[in-house]
Amino acid sequence: MSLIVAAAFAFYTDVVVHAAAGDPAALPAATTWEHLIDQAKAAGLPTAFLRRIPADFVTLEFDDLHAYAAEYHPEDHRLVLNQTLSFNAAGGFLKPLSNLAPREVGTLYHELFHAYMDVIVSNAGSSAQSRHLADFADDRRQCRYQHVMITPILQRKTSTEVRFLTDRESWEALNETWAVFIGWAIWTTVEARRDPTKRRARDSVIRAQFRARLAKADREGDLVGYYEPEQDEERAIARKRYLASSHRITPSEVRILMTDVLEFPQLEAEHVAKSMEQRRVLLPGAPSCRLDGDDAASPP
Repeated sequence: MSLIVAAAFAFYTDVVVHAAAGDPAALPAATTWEHLIDQAKAAGLPTAFLRRIPADFVTLEFDDLHAYAAEYHPEDHRLVLNQTLSFNAAGGFLKPLSNLAPREVGTLYHELFHAYMDVIVSNAGSSAQSRHLADFADDRRQCRYQHVMITPILQRKTSTEVRFLTDRESWEALNETWAVFIGWAIWTTVEARRDPTKRRARDSVIRAQFRARLAKADREGDLVGYYEPEQDEERAIARKRYLASSHRITPSEVRILMTDVLEFPQLEAEHVAKSMEQRRVLLPGAPSCRLDGDDAASPP
């Protein structure tokens, strides 16, 4: 799964995560998984959702990915990273997080979020937060990501078509849309923290910048996902179908992800989500959202 977002954080420890060269290694093997979480925590990254991933759920391997920086395969719970993310590009060790480029760190978090979503829909996650997000995702998949508008030609955002997605397609569309936001949020926050002109800025200044950039990204339709068509005929035309701006991530989805994944306080998440456009398209025939449905619908 490709990323259209980047992220960057300053890491302060140099513990490496190991995967034996040529052999996939269990990513959450107790020591390596804890080292990864410790590095993320030291850098101020969210880690609570990582701790909800069972220790033996995901395997990590490196490969020479030509199209993407990383891929997550839910069918066998594999996280495949481009070999360039390994130490000396040898495919044996994950680089110390402090050595990863901004886009590479974003790739890692984008795909780790996919792993977490895999956990919660596989019923492997038993926490209240996991169950809450799983219920919310299932509701949103049906009311927001099954009957959608797409952009057949990505460069022509105003040219759209209506699609009714299968269960698999709608789940992928939701999953990618949410992962895009997670990556974007991390990138935006860390870019501000790493900016030498803002290193001494108060958190309130950084948060204000975050809200402003979210409003801009929302207004310009940047936070959209995609799905891979199931039908061979359509897949022959386009390997991926990107959602139209009308079906970008919604304020209530942002609010839930900020609290359940990014560890924002509830009131702050609500404040941030209010910077987005509140009214969203609900196509005729689409069911109303049941959970946290505070995105008022408007005709397409």
